[in-house]
Amino acid sequence: MFKDEYVFSQLVKFLDYEKFKYIVKKYNGNKYIKSYTRWNQLLTMMFGQLSNRESLRDLVVAMEAHAGKLYHLGIGKSVTRSNLSKANEQ
Repeated sequence: MFKDEYVFSQLVKFLDYEKFKYIVKKYNGNKYIKSYTRWNQLLTMMFGQLSNRESLRDLVVAMEAHAGKLYHLGIGKSVTRSNLSKANEQ
């Protein structure tokens, strides 16, 4: 049975969450956001970049394929293409 952390979650540990939270608060980044935060957006886009995804649709399909692992990767839950697109637009 797998007992170690995933490589993605090991990479996320290098990010300073408190500094990221400070910057988001400083620029009002989470204004009007209910559940899909900027941190989740960052992790989703990192996942897409590291897994060499070419489009948002491809990224969402890959995340749905790994839906059971998203919590352990630190992302939490999957996102729809329209919500990810709106988050990137803002």
